Amino acid sequence: MSASVTPLRPRRKCPECSRPSSQADFPFCSPRCKAVDLNRWLSGSYVIPGSADEPDTSADGSGSGEER
Repeated sequence: MSASVTPLRPRRKCPECSRPSSQADFPFCSPRCKAVDLNRWLSGSYVIPGSADEPDTSADGSGSGEER
């Protein structure tokens, strides 16, 4: 009987540094790369574009639906 275990998912490269990912920090290779990615999401570096029919919700209040 063989003692080898087949992994449930293939090893992938870390999206931050391209090193092999670790099981504990999947899909990243380390807690540092995981934190770098989280910081990019929280700082607004990654943006998911909205559709053109959504109202403008800029910081100056224009397009917020409030009448002045």
